[in-house]
Amino acid sequence: MTARPPLSRNVKILATVSFFTDVASDMIYPLLPLFLSTVLGTSTAVLGAIEGLAESVSALLRLLAGWYSDRIRRRKPFVVLGYMLAALVRPLIGLAQTTGQVLAIRVTDRFGKGLRSAPRDALIADSVSPAQRGYAYGLHRAADSLGGVVGPLVAWALLSLGWAELRGLFLWAALPGLVSVVLVVVFVHEPRAPAAAAAPAPAPAVTRSTALLESASTAPDPLGPVFWRYLSVLFVFTLSTSSDAFLLLRASQLGVSTALIPILWAMLHLVKSSSTWLGGALSDRVGRRPLIVAGWAVYALVYLGFAFATVEWQAWALFVVYGLYFGATEGTEKAFVADLVPAARRGTAFGWFNAALGLGALPASVVFGVVWGRQGAETAFLMGALIATAAALLFVLVVPTQGAVRGRAQQQRDPGRS
Repeated sequence: MTARPPLSRNVKILATVSFFTDVASDMIYPLLPLFLSTVLGTSTAVLGAIEGLAESVSALLRLLAGWYSDRIRRRKPFVVLGYMLAALVRPLIGLAQTTGQVLAIRVTDRFGKGLRSAPRDALIADSVSPAQRGYAYGLHRAADSLGGVVGPLVAWALLSLGWAELRGLFLWAALPGLVSVVLVVVFVHEPRAPAAAAAPAPAPAVTRSTALLESASTAPDPLGPVFWRYLSVLFVFTLSTSSDAFLLLRASQLGVSTALIPILWAMLHLVKSSSTWLGGALSDRVGRRPLIVAGWAVYALVYLGFAFATVEWQAWALFVVYGLYFGATEGTEKAFVADLVPAARRGTAFGWFNAALGLGALPASVVFGVVWGRQGAETAFLMGALIATAAALLFVLVVPTQGAVRGRAQQQRDPGRS
C-alpha cells in the first residue's frame, strides 16, 4: 500500500478553523434547548420552528454564494465573511430576553453559515486531488466534531467552577470564534482556478427545481442528471433529520441531568471526530454509495431506539451509535458531490447541496416538534426512522453505482492544488 500524500495547507487550516468555530458553537448549542424551555418557556413546537427556520433561511444564500463564487472564481471572501458574521452574533444569545431575540440571533448565525458553506466546500475540493477528496472532507468534519468535544467540556468546566452562569457562558463563546476568524483571514489562500473554470457559471434558474424533483432534465446541464438524482434522495432523507435539540430534550426526558448534557454532547462529538475521517478515507477506497446507505440505515436505527428507549443508559448508548452515522456520511456525502460535477461548477453544486439540507430542515424540525407536542416523543422518532429508511432504499434504487460515478469523474480534468 502506497503512502497517502499530505493534504494541502488550505485543508489543514480550514479544518482548524472549523475546530475553533465548533468550540464556540458547542459551548452554546447543547444548553440552548434547556435555556429556551426553562428560562424563556419555549414549547417544543416553537423550538422546532426556530431551529428549522434558522437553517432554511440560509438555504437560498448557500445556493447563491456557491454560484457566485463560481462566477467570480473566488471562494475566500465568502468564507471570511461567513465565519466573521457567525462569530460576532452567536454569543449575543447570552443577552437575549425573549424567544424572538433568540430566533433573530440563530437566523443571523445560520446566515453566516449559508454564506460560507458552499464556497468553503468548493475550496476544499479545489485544494486536493480527486483521490483525496473523501479523506479531506473526512478530516475537515473530524476537526469540526473535535470542536464539538472541546466546546461542551469547556462549558461544563466554566459552569462547574462557578466562573460563569448560563448567560455569561454564551458570551465566553466569542473567544474561540475570534480565533477562527483570524485563522481564515491570515492563512487560507485562493488556489489557482481550474482550467475548466474559464466560462462563468449560469445563474441558478427556477427550472432547476423541476430537475431536482424529476432527477433529470432534457436540456444540457453542466451538473448532470446523476447529481440531481442524488440531491433529490438527499432531500428526502433530510426530511427525517430534525434538530439535534430534540435528541437532547429526549435524553433529558430519559433521565440525563442538566449538568451532564454537555458531557453527553461532547461524547457524541468524540465518536464523530474519531470516525468521520476514517469514514471519508474509507469512501475513497470502497466507494461513496455503501457508506452513505449504511450511515442512513444507522440513523434510522438510532431514531427507532429513541422511540422505544425508557432509561438513561439507553440515551448514552444511542448517542454513541448516532456518532457513527456522522462518521459514515458527513465527509462522504460532500466527496460524492465533488465526484459528480465539473470543477468549474463545484460552488454551484455545493450551493444546491447545502440548500437541499437547509430547505429540508424547516419542515423536518417543525413537523417533528408538532408531532412530539401532540402525539408524544415516541411517535415523532418513529416518523423520523421511517422517512430515513425510505430514503436509504430510494438511494439504492435511483443513484448509480460507484462504477458509473467514477466514469463521469474520469472525464473531469482536475489536478489537485496545494
